[in-house]
Amino acid sequence: MSFVYLLIEFLDELIYGISEAAWPFIRDDLHLNYIQIGLALSLPGFLANFIEPFLFTLADTWKRRAVILAGGIFFTISLALTGISTSFLFLLSSFILFHPSSGAFVSISQASLMDLAPERREHNMARWTFAGSLGVFIGPILLSGAAYIGFGWRGMFLALALISTLILAYAWKRIPNEKGETHEPIPSFKDILNQFKSTFAALKNWSIVRWLILLEFSDLMLDVLYGFLPLYFVDVAGFTPTQAALSVAVWTGVGLLGDFLLIPLVERVKGLDYLRISVVIELILFPLFLLSSQAWLKLVIIGFMGLFNSGWYAILKANLFDSMHGQSGAVLTLDNVSGLFGKLIPFGIGLTAHAFGIGTAMWLLLAGPIALFIGLPRRNLEPET
Repeated sequence: MSFVYLLIEFLDELIYGISEAAWPFIRDDLHLNYIQIGLALSLPGFLANFIEPFLFTLADTWKRRAVILAGGIFFTISLALTGISTSFLFLLSSFILFHPSSGAFVSISQASLMDLAPERREHNMARWTFAGSLGVFIGPILLSGAAYIGFGWRGMFLALALISTLILAYAWKRIPNEKGETHEPIPSFKDILNQFKSTFAALKNWSIVRWLILLEFSDLMLDVLYGFLPLYFVDVAGFTPTQAALSVAVWTGVGLLGDFLLIPLVERVKGLDYLRISVVIELILFPLFLLSSQAWLKLVIIGFMGLFNSGWYAILKANLFDSMHGQSGAVLTLDNVSGLFGKLIPFGIGLTAHAFGIGTAMWLLLAGPIALFIGLPRRNLEPET
């Protein structure tokens, strides 16, 4: 049963790998500036954070399978809309539809995977991360091949819509109804409100707040860096858009290896022990990456960065699930609340890049490993009540 959830994550990150590497192509085609790019990277996720908590609550209190599959339908439609976008507003609208759809289709699938074997959350989260990393790695390579044969970014998104349709059909057959949910009535507004109160009461627990904050800061060295990396290679290192997409594949490819190695590693080593060491290494590597003037050296360093930030998301998210004692829907809701801040970061970086250049703006991402270095517990803690 877990395979269908891993397949959904693979698809989501394949889309992410293609879309982030495609920004130089999209920018040139639609004549976008850095402010528009920053807005496109921030606003859809920010708005989704207000919508997704209701979807996650429905998944916890009503029919989880129905919410996942409905999300998959709109997920697929949004990909087709992106492929036919002809303006910034059209593109932005398709992204706004995509984000809450992904929350229902992908995030709730993650929660279902975590509920399958609570005693193996860290291991299953490592498998989930590896499936996603495989998608991220393949994405830029597919985009580069498509660009080489003249298929283009639009054709890629239309092809993704077709692939999404096939995976949705498979999920329709494989995702089971939760026990007792077949005839469950739609929860009332009062029921949803009570669920929200119960969820937000968890914010009184410092252990939970800690993991939420660290997850947002870790993303600076993960998704946020990935979003701006192709543009950095083009505008600072002087690469062509196709070369930039292939260069990003170096980072994601080494990261894929790291995520694969993480699966057996967490069986033998405490995840937090590994995380503390990798944070220190990233604090050294990222400034070296920004300061280096040789393109080949940047590629070498970004490859090592991809290796040593492997597992950040998996380990932090597994600890968040543990601290919530299996309340998977509540975990997703609280993650969205903290994401209200995190989703604004790309817009801030876009504003800084517009004013001072992307080379200067990239230094802001160093706040990620600094926050983890300060905020990670100095010893492995048991989940708190």
